[in-house]
Amino acid sequence: MSRHLRICALILAIAIAPALAACGGSGETPSGSATTATATTAGEPELGPAFGSMDDLPGVLTTPPPWPDNVERLQQRLRAIGLPALKAEGEVVHTHQHLDLFVDGERVPVPADIGIAGDGTFISSLHTHAPQPGEPPDGIMHVESPTQTSYTLGQFFAVWGVRLDATCVGARCEGGGKRLRAWVNGKPFTADPTRLVLEQHQQIVIAYGTAAQMPEKIPSSYDFGNL
Repeated sequence: MSRHLRICALILAIAIAPALAACGGSGETPSGSATTATATTAGEPELGPAFGSMDDLPGVLTTPPPWPDNVERLQQRLRAIGLPALKAEGEVVHTHQHLDLFVDGERVPVPADIGIAGDGTFISSLHTHAPQPGEPPDGIMHVESPTQTSYTLGQFFAVWGVRLDATCVGARCEGGGKRLRAWVNGKPFTADPTRLVLEQHQQIVIAYGTAAQMPEKIPSSYDFGNL
C-alpha cells in the first residue's frame, strides 16, 4: 500500500471510530441478568454494569452492622433482580471468593447461608455455607451457576439483602471524613464496588470509616484449601 493510501485509511478509521462507539446504545443491563464485563488494563479486575440503588429490594437492610443471613424475603429479592431460585447448586460455573468486611474499624462477619432458603427448598447461584458445624463463618462466597454467566459483587450483596453502592454499605454512607473503600487481591479498587466481576479466588476487602479505621494490613490472598 502506498504512503498516500495508508494516510487515507488512517484518516477514515479515525473518522469512523466515534460513530462505532455511539452505536453501543444507552440501554441499561437489568441488575440480575447476565453481566457483560468491561475490559480493563491487563491484570486488573473486570467491571460489570453498576447495580444501581438497592433501596427498593424486598427486605434490603439499610441498618448498622452486623447483618444476618437475611433470607426471609430471599425469593422475592431473587425475583426482583432476575436471578433464579434453584433446586440445587449449579455446576456450569463454580468459583469461590473471600470477602473481608470492615465498618468503623470493626470486622463484620459475612454469615453462612446467605442465598439459601431457611427450609432448604431453594438456593441462589450466589451463596455462602457454614465451613463445619459449630465453626464461625469463613467469609467465602460461592458462585455455583447452571449457566455460563458472570456475576458481580453488587449481585451478591443484593442476594444478601444488604445495601451496597459506590458510597454506602448498610446504614453507613460517606461523609464527615469517612469513606467506603475496596481492595481486590491487595490492590485498591477505585470503581463502584458493585461493578466488580467475581472471579476465582479473589480476595476482596470492603471497608468503611476514617483513614485511621482502615485495616492496618490489606490481605492479597486467601487460603481456599480444596475449593
